[in-house]
Amino acid sequence: MESDLPADAISTFDCNILRDAFRTSVIEGQIPEDQWDACAARLIRNYTGNFDCDSALLAWVMQK
Repeated sequence: MESDLPADAISTFDCNILRDAFRTSVIEGQIPEDQWDACAARLIRNYTGNFDCDSALLAWVMQK
């Protein structure tokens, strides 16, 4: 049975891991808000191994 999802799809569980890791990084690293997008993008790229970062995922990870 073939899946309708793309091969590089990220699960809800993975999204929650990324969001929690981002929040922890921001708090522990005292990262200023103007640097959040670069931090989140780097985290997503490192986790997925994909250089292209989905803008909707990036926005969701960074949302307060």
